[in-house]
Amino acid sequence: MSGRARVTLFATLATLLTSWSLAPLVETSGWLLQAALLLAVQAAVGAGARRVPLARWLTVGAQLLVSLLLLLFLFAGKAESTGSGPLAFLVTDFAGLFQQGVRDVGEFAIPAPLTDGIRLLLLAGVLAIGLLVDFLAVTMRSAAAAGLPLLALYSVAAGLSAGRGQTWLAFLLAGAGYLMMLLSEGRDRLAQWGRVFGGAPGARTPASAGSGYGANGAGGTRAVAPVRTGRRIGAVALGLALAVPAALPALGGGMLGTPGEDSPSAGGGGGTISAVNPLVSLQSSLNAQDNRVVMKYRTDSPQLGEQYLRILALDEFNGVKWEASARPLTDVPQRLPNPAGLAEEVRATAVEVRTTVSAADTYAQRYLPMPYPATQVDIGGKWRFEPAGRTLVGDQLAKDRFQNVQGAQYTVRSLLLRPTAEQLQSAPPANAAVHAEYTKLPDNLPPVVAETARRVTQGAKDDYSRAVKLQDFFAVTGGFRYDTKVSSGTGSQAIVRFLEDKEGFCVHFAFSMAAMSRTLGIPARVAVGFTPGEKQSDGTVNVSMRDAHAWPELYFEGVGWTRFEPTPRSGITVPEYSRPEAPAPQPSASSAAPSQSASAPAPAPSQAEACPPEQKRLGECGGPVDRQGTGSGPGGVSAGTVLGWTAVALVVAGLPLLPLLWRRRVRERRLGTGDVLAAWRELGDCAWDVGIPPDEALSPRGAAGRVVLLGRLEGGAAEAVHRVAGAVERALYAPPGADVSYPGLAADVRAARAALLAGVGRGARLRALLLPRSGARVAAAASARLSAASAALSRLAGRARLPLRDRG
Repeated sequence: MSGRARVTLFATLATLLTSWSLAPLVETSGWLLQAALLLAVQAAVGAGARRVPLARWLTVGAQLLVSLLLLLFLFAGKAESTGSGPLAFLVTDFAGLFQQGVRDVGEFAIPAPLTDGIRLLLLAGVLAIGLLVDFLAVTMRSAAAAGLPLLALYSVAAGLSAGRGQTWLAFLLAGAGYLMMLLSEGRDRLAQWGRVFGGAPGARTPASAGSGYGANGAGGTRAVAPVRTGRRIGAVALGLALAVPAALPALGGGMLGTPGEDSPSAGGGGGTISAVNPLVSLQSSLNAQDNRVVMKYRTDSPQLGEQYLRILALDEFNGVKWEASARPLTDVPQRLPNPAGLAEEVRATAVEVRTTVSAADTYAQRYLPMPYPATQVDIGGKWRFEPAGRTLVGDQLAKDRFQNVQGAQYTVRSLLLRPTAEQLQSAPPANAAVHAEYTKLPDNLPPVVAETARRVTQGAKDDYSRAVKLQDFFAVTGGFRYDTKVSSGTGSQAIVRFLEDKEGFCVHFAFSMAAMSRTLGIPARVAVGFTPGEKQSDGTVNVSMRDAHAWPELYFEGVGWTRFEPTPRSGITVPEYSRPEAPAPQPSASSAAPSQSASAPAPAPSQAEACPPEQKRLGECGGPVDRQGTGSGPGGVSAGTVLGWTAVALVVAGLPLLPLLWRRRVRERRLGTGDVLAAWRELGDCAWDVGIPPDEALSPRGAAGRVVLLGRLEGGAAEAVHRVAGAVERALYAPPGADVSYPGLAADVRAARAALLAGVGRGARLRALLLPRSGARVAAAASARLSAASAALSRLAGRARLPLRDRG
């Protein structure tokens, strides 16, 4: 096998091994076999084109054309035809399937089913990376640069998979493929110099061991081969890359490790959901298409619509985000203390309910979901109690390990409070400590927030009436629209943008109402958790990812923290104490309505027809989920986004290679013509790149001697430089028609260049390759062209001048 064929083989293998990192993104890995076959055909076409030989751009064009034809015929007939004839068969259907793949990527959560559209995206992406790797490593003979597209492919796959699958194995395969490609190219380069290692095995002498080269002949020695040494270095490097993160726990969250349980994006086998602050995953949970069940529970509550499972309260607003205050934790008491602000009058009408919860093995939240206010919790493990928010948080088990709710079974006793509107309306002012802490507002809160709050609540004479007006403003009368695709910013500017655009999801509604309540002097915070869920035929209730929710809690003395519901979304129950006494006109399908889990009837067909597409996508309109028109929403990463960021990464990574590619192109053009003067200029530029500037005052023979002296050239390299100089003298002084060139002209220039590069240090060599000094010729040529254009414009302007009259 020739050296170039070997590089072609290992470049294809490197692409295929790196493609393994995409396997966790889909449910099955059968597409990898198809990718291997397509890559093999693509590489074979390139190898055949280079043996013809074809021009480089024709080689790449042939590979691209064959790859497209293979994809077209492989996926022909997979999409619904929108036309007739060969053009529709090869182009229209193919484009439609590609668009379907983009929609599937946005619709399904990872790991996604291997639909025809997703399979097309995977194969097309792998073929594109394979073509780029083959072009750089084989066509351009730069295997090191071919690592950039491989790195881009691995980075995108690792970022999207988020720790699913065996990340260490994917890294090992990708790294091994890249190292094998580098070693094959290095072996090919060494082979061009002849047999530099070999000979009969013999005893190793200190001199040969120090030189690192073998010798032939009697009593000769045999040193360690550079290729064998390269393999050992690669094996050691990969071993260290895998072993060091395991030995140092602090590095476990890197590219190879999986995030810890305390990480906002922590994941484990099967795709666990974990977040210290649940807002991190709330929007993605609402947009998830698999609607995974995260917990099940049984309860004896007479009002299932009020059975919200609360995780924690966010009570601090700094203008950038809402977050939970840092508060001291205590041991979990046998009986939780009475809720803050709850009077005996309201406590007497409450009902204590019992709820038994079973969390899924894929739910790894540190905060314990439970009804509010809980009075007693029975759960195993190490948990701590935060009294102000009445939450349970997992204690530290070991370094970077915390107790979580994953797979836990626990029982919670809680109060079902039933305050009346009259009790809330007549509530006295909150105590000074609560009022001071929970009405704090950041200095950067725009005035429009307070102005809108005062305008909406105009005419209300008490805090309860103001709270109800704010709730109705968002849920009914304000014209707001529920949309989970809106960016989930929670700062001051996000609230202003939400009030202007009037579209968002529960985060926007809850945070905006809480902030506006604080501007009115009403203590407020935001609770995060789950809506009641959906009751099953066996009496259990399933709580899924799309039940994730955020709502505002307002404080009323005598009642305590009270839930309000400003989010206009079906499946959400508006509390009875906040409903108007007289029946109000029912809002559209996007406004709040009793949940189906509370035995409410399903929406009528007319409501389903008027339901916005976003809610149809979430399955909240009573009918089947419409999956045909769904685009790439926030629940998944769109293929356009992935391809766009990949293209940006490749462009940014490829910018430093532009001078290298430009010099290579110029060198091939100069040496390919066989012109002696062009070859002499190339030799001068090669010397200039390593720090020997040209001296136009010297004769060709003097310039050659200067290059040999300053470049410390010896033997064949020095002779090659003098041969080129002799050819230049003949070209300058020989009679017209004389044959001044010779067959080995290009080889002499390349040999001299290799010797010049070998005679400088690593830094100077990299400078010569990546930032060649001869690139100054480009600036000089551009300046000369600009000057010529300026002179031409001046001449044209002079000719266009009209003769002056009446001079004197």
